Amino acid sequence: MFTFGMTALGAAAVFFFRRSISPRAGRLCFGFAGGVMSAAAVFSLLLPAVEQAQLSGGCAWATAAGGFLAGAGAMLALDLWIARRQTSGTDESVRRRRMLFAAVTLHNIPEGMAVGLAFAQAAGHGGAALAAAAVIALGIGVQNIPEGAAIALPLRQGGFSRRRSFAWGAASGAVEPLAGMLAALAVSAAQPVMPGLMAISGGAMMWVVFSEMLPEGGAQRDGALAAVLGYALMMALDIALG
Repeated sequence: MFTFGMTALGAAAVFFFRRSISPRAGRLCFGFAGGVMSAAAVFSLLLPAVEQAQLSGGCAWATAAGGFLAGAGAMLALDLWIARRQTSGTDESVRRRRMLFAAVTLHNIPEGMAVGLAFAQAAGHGGAALAAAAVIALGIGVQNIPEGAAIALPLRQGGFSRRRSFAWGAASGAVEPLAGMLAALAVSAAQPVMPGLMAISGGAMMWVVFSEMLPEGGAQRDGALAAVLGYALMMALDIALG
């Protein structure tokens, strides 16, 4: 629940915007979100997937590349499905919001599982192991703050109210405690599939970044600068918090 709460805390950034977001602020929001999501995909998902695959004796490059392509392909299929179901009067931003929410929610599943697995494996090893698991939860929780903002701010820019933007941003993190509990209940089954799940989630996030966030946010220099700053912030958090 802590990691979920930190996602909600990040989503609460929308309450600092009293009015609708201007086009320039919208570019900054999309650029920042794209930078955060890019760094999260690389440092929270793809690189840990490679490390875990190597430790388990698997083929690390195949796990990472195969999972990445599978995640991106799944998001492409979802994108095409949503586009076919849209009516002629449907706002294009609706499709973009759905894609963004789906990608970040999918990314939160392996993060929640990582916390659940850490505590389940530490349960029989005393205080030091539990403290290490708590550090993992803390690291993921702090990383979730900019991720919550990365969903809520573009939704606000797309026309959602502050409350609705916050609700969607917070809801993306609701899967984390559920995934954590399931992983804790099935430690032996969850551990082997973690590298693949992380790679799939990374591919899904990068599809949304490449197709939606950076074309929108990086069209001008201010949005590109926001993307660089978002990437640097998320990279620093991932490296500092492990």
